[in-house]
Amino acid sequence: MEISGVTLEHIGYAILGGVGPVLLWLWFWLQEDRRHPEPRSIIFLVFLAGATSVAFIIPLENAIGAFIHEPWWLYGALSSVEEIGKFVVVAVIAFRGSFIDEPTDYAIYMIVGALGFAAMENVLYLLDPLSSNNITIALLTGNLRFLGATVLHAAASSIIGLSLGLAFWKGRAVSFVYLIIGLIGAIGLHTVFNFFIIGSQNNIFPIFAGLWVVVIFILLIFERVKALQAHHEEMHENLL
Repeated sequence: MEISGVTLEHIGYAILGGVGPVLLWLWFWLQEDRRHPEPRSIIFLVFLAGATSVAFIIPLENAIGAFIHEPWWLYGALSSVEEIGKFVVVAVIAFRGSFIDEPTDYAIYMIVGALGFAAMENVLYLLDPLSSNNITIALLTGNLRFLGATVLHAAASSIIGLSLGLAFWKGRAVSFVYLIIGLIGAIGLHTVFNFFIIGSQNNIFPIFAGLWVVVIFILLIFERVKALQAHHEEMHENLL
């Protein structure tokens, strides 16, 4: 079966190359939540929601791209659509009282949704070189997205989740302020990455290095949120 030059074999390889590596990142981040793991059914739904959100986010980005041409404004607008879109689909499914029972849950669900989005985006990026039987380009694309774009999506969304986690014991008004700060941080990181990666002229490794520095910083914040969580649990046990 062939549709516009893309066969089922191409689709199969694109799914294998686009989703498989993302599952490694998913496993890594879920290890951060192994003490109180989230329901696997909800994890799957959030991942699927992130993947399917591509269906409305990409057309919206294409529409915006037809009207905005100045680079910084364009990358900022596209990043805003992606980060807000990912947040909305995750929040609708997972941000309920019964699912969010500890501050790190926000970050875990946001990262899972972002990885779902990245997986589908990877598949779409791989279809073009695979349909042209350009295996070298397909392998290069897959590896670069594994180290770059996939990490970016997880990192940007984790900023939103960690911001909400830091406001876990605060009121709704403060949590809303933290959410706005998290969205601004996520959009800012995404915008800067896109601007420099597109204008890199193939010198992408310094940009990847900068992204990984951000990831290390995010991991430190993640540990800080877990420490605050452990402190509150200890205080609660002492009161009993």
